[in-house]
Amino acid sequence: MPKILVSGGAGYIGSHTVVELLNVGHEVIIVDNLINSSREAVHRIQQITGKQVALHVFDLQDTHKLDSLFEQNTDIEAVVHFAGLKAVGESVKKPLLYYRTNIDATLSLLEVMEKHEVHKLVFSSSATVYGSAPIPYSESSPAGQGITSPYGQTKYFIEQIVTDAANANPDNQFSILRYFNPIGAHESGLIGEDPLGIPNNLMPFVAQVASGRREKLSIFGNDYQTPDGTCVRDYIHVVDLAKGHVAALEHLQTGTNTFNLGSGKGTSVLELVNAFTDTTGQEVVYEFADRRDGDLPAFYANPRKAADELGWKTEKTIHDMCRDTWNWQSKNPNGYTDNKEI
Repeated sequence: MPKILVSGGAGYIGSHTVVELLNVGHEVIIVDNLINSSREAVHRIQQITGKQVALHVFDLQDTHKLDSLFEQNTDIEAVVHFAGLKAVGESVKKPLLYYRTNIDATLSLLEVMEKHEVHKLVFSSSATVYGSAPIPYSESSPAGQGITSPYGQTKYFIEQIVTDAANANPDNQFSILRYFNPIGAHESGLIGEDPLGIPNNLMPFVAQVASGRREKLSIFGNDYQTPDGTCVRDYIHVVDLAKGHVAALEHLQTGTNTFNLGSGKGTSVLELVNAFTDTTGQEVVYEFADRRDGDLPAFYANPRKAADELGWKTEKTIHDMCRDTWNWQSKNPNGYTDNKEI
């Protein structure tokens, strides 16, 4: 099986994807700067799979180190690119950091891939590129208009860079995966989402409130034009998402192909909180707060293209996501404690 380089492979989605790649027989090399990830995640990957993974700790923006890695591993056949900063709120406060980090890392990676004639890439993008397009979002929906954060803009700009790079060489086979809202954890409870400091995303905050690590959850807005007034999102189990990357690698085609990875079903914030309590029996104390700037009332995927062309669709339910999140949280109340603020 081919050797796959996974950038950001020690992070939340990256670590689960590495597990699925190893499960189908790939050899994996991880490059991660560990800014918002953990060595312990790599140890846990090896524990889950019984297979060794090479971890190289440096930033993709260090083109010299990246070039040396490719020189030492001439059998790398494909790259799955997760590495980048990902907090929407932080990106609004630190836009230059996000533009510099996310775009420079990708340019460095593509330049080194070109030099070493590695022609296969799967890029981790985001449904945020659709901005305020009508829902459900399909791959033909307009992208790049009404994007509400610098984070989303970096994903959109990188999509354009990846597309142009693919078109410049007929040997290139690139895939762009637009995620919706990944939650959940590996069923073993060994790997899961471990945010640095206060969580930016809903589900880890819910789990930390349930475990007593946080006092209460703030639900931002209860007056949207949705069934219960709270925002509606398309939640996808992180293991389903990881398997989507394996499917994308197995179906790469010349040029660039873009796929939504989502369930196609909308779930409100309040529905998710109630599902968590119903599934786990854990109370989640919450209060309603003012709307957040940039939040859209609702969005969810049209995932038909991925089903038709990749043979992929989500299999796990909201209750599976809640169960596996709580299994992770209860077994790891402080997450990977080696480099995280508690």
